[in-house]
Amino acid sequence: MSTFQELYERYGVLGSFRLLGDKLATRISFPQARLVRRPFYVRGKRWIQIDGGFTTGPGLRLDAFPTSSGGKVVLRIGRDVQVNDYVHIAAIESVTIGNRVLIASKVFISDHNHGSFKGEGPHESPLVPPQERVLASVPVVISDDVWIGESVAVLPGVSIGRGAIIGAMSVVTRNIPEYCIAVGSPARVVKRYNFETSAWERV
Repeated sequence: MSTFQELYERYGVLGSFRLLGDKLATRISFPQARLVRRPFYVRGKRWIQIDGGFTTGPGLRLDAFPTSSGGKVVLRIGRDVQVNDYVHIAAIESVTIGNRVLIASKVFISDHNHGSFKGEGPHESPLVPPQERVLASVPVVISDDVWIGESVAVLPGVSIGRGAIIGAMSVVTRNIPEYCIAVGSPARVVKRYNFETSAWERV
């Protein structure tokens, strides 16, 4: 069976031509990626590093704007990462996503907020419009082999350990250990993988 026949059976005529167009756009915009489906929105591309095998659904939005001088990379995406539809990742200091991470649709990941809400000062007051508050950032790290479910928010300062699973609709506000399942808002660990018994066990 030819490649075009396989595309036709899976996507139909219009879907096949759209996919081929997406492949071409990927080669031009992200030559190291496997497939970035259109439309996609990228701001601050020079501060983004993407390793090979990157795949996305439509509606991807990547924002990278370092607040410090020097022009360092602030958004790093590892090898063979798969991101589904309408994912938004924003970085001003450091967001690192490891290898083989799977991210479902409508996920939001950010290392910054409009204000820190931890002290006093003119930019911490709720009377100051949000867009006028000083941006406060803390790095985000998502380790290898993590699976992030539908409509999850990963907030500043969070580390998610290797092999962890984040359940749909969760809001991750604290660190999640490796090989755990976390759910809820705020997300909390409900299961941990036991390598001795080869089973997920309730916490």
